[in-house]
Amino acid sequence: MSELLDSEVVLDGVRLAYRDRGAGEPVVFLHGTPSHSFIWRDIVPEVEWAGYRVVLFDLLGYGRSERPLTRDTSVVGQVRVLEGLLRHLGIDRFSLVAHDIGGAVAQLLATAHPRRVRRLMLVDTVSYDSWPSQTWRTIIRDHLPGYAAMPARDFEEMLTGQLRMTVADPDRMSGEVLEAYLAPHRSALGRISFFEHQVRHYDSSPTQRVAPALARLTMPVRLLWGAQDTWQPLAYARRLAADIPGSELAVVDDGGHFLMEDQPARVRGEVLDFLASGDEGRP
Repeated sequence: MSELLDSEVVLDGVRLAYRDRGAGEPVVFLHGTPSHSFIWRDIVPEVEWAGYRVVLFDLLGYGRSERPLTRDTSVVGQVRVLEGLLRHLGIDRFSLVAHDIGGAVAQLLATAHPRRVRRLMLVDTVSYDSWPSQTWRTIIRDHLPGYAAMPARDFEEMLTGQLRMTVADPDRMSGEVLEAYLAPHRSALGRISFFEHQVRHYDSSPTQRVAPALARLTMPVRLLWGAQDTWQPLAYARRLAADIPGSELAVVDDGGHFLMEDQPARVRGEVLDFLASGDEGRP
């Protein structure tokens, strides 16, 4: 499959893989876990073709970005990474489209710097105490303390099982698509990185702390959710919609947690419609 990320930069001593294309209004896409920028492959090219400047990158410790074991790769740490990349690219004001834990990063940034975020779209995001899901809690309990001794075959079976839970139709997480999600974790370093950079930071404390500030958001906010999301149940989407004044909630049938895999055309349409809808917000 074609490579989305075509540039690299060293910021604050760590290397990030990213994409920055287009000359229009900046739109930043954030992926979640267990994924990387690949999840946006059917979305970002059409957003670029529509006249937007698209910024996409692999979070620190994910995908093609560096995996430094001494750096903070929690959602709080990823906010600093994103801010550094935006400074490097000279981007001050932008729209955010964020999925899963990328949505936690977006919530933290948007509440801390609301004037910088023109619009905010959250796609099947973590929020409040919604994460980790019950299956991830079991994995944390059973495998995090001794993951180094976990055989590669057992690891791949575990991750494959989890990835197949992310889609409404498990057949959509197979073949080349499944291989693309497994690829960053096929080496010994990749398995270590998975637990140290991702699983170890499955902690809802940041989203619980930021929850009261959601009521103060004034930029346009759209929530996009898969009706069959088993990791982030629809009840959390409705809670977010109630807590963020003026926000919109769009629920997609036949869609799971990785909504971009289940319904790429619907996600493209929602993103483009939202970006074209103006950024007046509330006063």
